[in-house]
Amino acid sequence: MTEQTWNHFHIVLVEPEIPPNTGNIARLCGATGTTLHLVGKLGFSTDDRYLKRAGLDYWSEVDIRYWDNLETLKTAFPVGRFIYTSKKAEQSHAAFVFKEGDFLVFGKETKGLPDDLILANLNTCIRIPIFGKVRSLNLSTAAGIVLYEALRQTGRLA
Repeated sequence: MTEQTWNHFHIVLVEPEIPPNTGNIARLCGATGTTLHLVGKLGFSTDDRYLKRAGLDYWSEVDIRYWDNLETLKTAFPVGRFIYTSKKAEQSHAAFVFKEGDFLVFGKETKGLPDDLILANLNTCIRIPIFGKVRSLNLSTAAGIVLYEALRQTGRLA
C-alpha cells in the first residue's frame, strides 16, 4: 500500500543508537504533528526505559512508523521528497527551501548517513552550520533545528 498525500513533515531516523535522542525526537514530533519514521536496526528496544523517560507522557501522541530499510519507506511514499542531513553537505538548512510533506532524514549518531547516499542526493542534502571546533550537534538538537526551520518557512509557526 502506498501513501501519497500528507500535509505535515516527517522525521526519519536511520538506525538511531541512543534511546534518549529518539525519545526527545518523539516528543518533538508529538508537539508539532510530525510523523516519526524509525528505519533499520535500532540500537535499543522501543520499550527501553530511557527512551520512554525522554518522551514519557507523550509517547501515545506520536505517529511512529517502523521500516526495515530506507528503500521500503521511499516506496511507500513514491512522491515524497527526502531531505538528507550531513555535516558534509554544501547547502545550509537555512538556505534550503522546504515544502510541506518533506521527509527530513537523519543518520545514526556515530556515523551519520552513508556517504554513497549523500553523494547520490547532493541537491537535497543540507547541513547545519557549526562554528568553532565542535564536530557535530546532538541528534535531537539537529532534528529540532531543521524541523523548526521547515515549519517557519512553510508558515506553520504563525
